[in-house]
Amino acid sequence: MYPCQPSKKREDNMAPEAENSLVLRENVAGEWEIINAPLELPGEVQQQIEAIQKLLAVQGTERYGRVQQQVAQQLGISVRSVQRLLKRWREQGIASLPRQKRSDRGAAKTSREWQEFIQKTYQDGNRGSRKMSRAQVYLRVQAQAEANGVKEYPSRPTVYRILRPLLKQQQQQKRTLGWRGEQLKVNSREGLEIDIEWSNQVWQIDHTQIDLLVVDMSGEILGRPWLTIVVDTYSRCIMGMHIGFDAPSAAVVCLALRHAILPKQYSSAYELKQSWGTFGLPQYLYTDGGKDFRSQHLEQVATELGIVLCLRRKPSDGGIVERPFGTFNREFFCTVPGYTGSNVKERSDKAESEACVTLVQLEQMLVRYIVDHYNQALDARMATQSRIARWEAGRMAQLPLLGERELDICLMRRDRRVVYRSGYIQFANLTYQGEHLAAYAGESVIIRYNPRDITTIYIYQLLESKEVFLTRAHAMGWETEILSYL
Repeated sequence: MYPCQPSKKREDNMAPEAENSLVLRENVAGEWEIINAPLELPGEVQQQIEAIQKLLAVQGTERYGRVQQQVAQQLGISVRSVQRLLKRWREQGIASLPRQKRSDRGAAKTSREWQEFIQKTYQDGNRGSRKMSRAQVYLRVQAQAEANGVKEYPSRPTVYRILRPLLKQQQQQKRTLGWRGEQLKVNSREGLEIDIEWSNQVWQIDHTQIDLLVVDMSGEILGRPWLTIVVDTYSRCIMGMHIGFDAPSAAVVCLALRHAILPKQYSSAYELKQSWGTFGLPQYLYTDGGKDFRSQHLEQVATELGIVLCLRRKPSDGGIVERPFGTFNREFFCTVPGYTGSNVKERSDKAESEACVTLVQLEQMLVRYIVDHYNQALDARMATQSRIARWEAGRMAQLPLLGERELDICLMRRDRRVVYRSGYIQFANLTYQGEHLAAYAGESVIIRYNPRDITTIYIYQLLESKEVFLTRAHAMGWETEILSYL
């Protein structure tokens, strides 16, 4: 039990109801509650007490740091201020919580002319495609003061304070109707409302055709490849991806999903400084209503893996998965030779002559950008936490590891072939041999393969409507190479 105001020694003749102390007590449900509270508390004090309750409820647990940051955002103060608030309350009780009102509180200390100049400068600087930050507005204030020979002008904090209502309004306009304060929820076409509370709870998938021309090994232009990404809604981490020339389809979605689910390991050719540590299974897969997301194939895969498929109510609900494409263009694709630009009318005439990157090279560069930069970048809502750190902090428990064979039956492309007498299979103008395959000579088998590397295929036999894994087969003469089938 913690006192909410400094305890005083009770006189023997003092009735319990005469004591006017406030305490927070842990009830039988394990929750902290206020007892002996007055009938009304100022709103600000009540908010602070509720914040203290949240901190006490998770003290000593791994969630404490995360809740501390949430409380700081809720109260509009720094984490350090939250720590001081809790320290004051422990030492002085509830008497320490109300803020002392200043006699000049609410009085405007900045002239109306300066306020109007600051607001107008910010609004004019953010019209159309133009972007102006608060820091740039402050520089304009400095320049205006120097031009007019004024020595006293609004400080940087004052400029930020004057712009705060405009920034708040702008933030509310940008956020979709799914936001409730700092809590995000997604709404499905089926009527589901999902509060986003942890990592791997809801994944989102989408495609885009990259604004970049790639070439083959001889330097001939192949065109613009398609990129499919899987994004974790809670952390905004890129969980997985697929890049190739196949147009969006259920098969492409499944390949991207397979990459997201499995732990990822890369050779030294990728030159990674960090590791792509994300993996696991989502509870929900949240997508648009395209036919690739409504296919029987994807439904079967989701059923096998225990994933709930959800469709977005409207296109504007897809901002979380669509926003990274714009970031990729601004920060990565525009730096690669062969970049065409996103505006069709303004595309560079030099893109074709400059194009020199193959699909394999582009995939390596993109993986390096995602792992070492995008996932390591600070999350917009948690200014002190990167996307990958937020994903790791939001993991509810030890994640189960699925093996590649468990996912092959669901996520890789499928075809049928006949095993020849000497135990080999013909596919894509290649000859494959596998251990013990000769025992199935003359039989029709199912092959599954990854189109990005068909040097190895996986052989299954259909028994009582169930695919049973037999063996893997390797392309003869290609054992140490990578060969795509895109």
